[in-house]
Amino acid sequence: MKTIIYHNPKCTKSRLTLAILEQKGIDFEVINYLETPPSVAELTALLAALKLEARALMRTFEAPYKDNHLDDKSLSEAALIQAMVEYPILIERPIVKTDQGVAIGRPPENILAII
Repeated sequence: MKTIIYHNPKCTKSRLTLAILEQKGIDFEVINYLETPPSVAELTALLAALKLEARALMRTFEAPYKDNHLDDKSLSEAALIQAMVEYPILIERPIVKTDQGVAIGRPPENILAII
């Protein structure tokens, strides 16, 4: 099983989720998404697997959300996804992807269903 965690090492929930993977003995790849953001295609696939619209995965209290007026309800899914690619701090974290699905580690125990 291939497991990927989109991780922010400064985030407590992300570190706790990483610890769960380690405790379970899961072999995983860490992607520091702030340094290596997912592409539009990757983010679109993650959203589809999560069954979420882009806005539901956005951290709406981050400065780029406010600075770029991303609260504008007329913005398309494509525009919101592009904003998350350009400003990865907007992506809710951590996201864990396995062969069994995708989950957001908020709370970290959410990932237990897919590992």
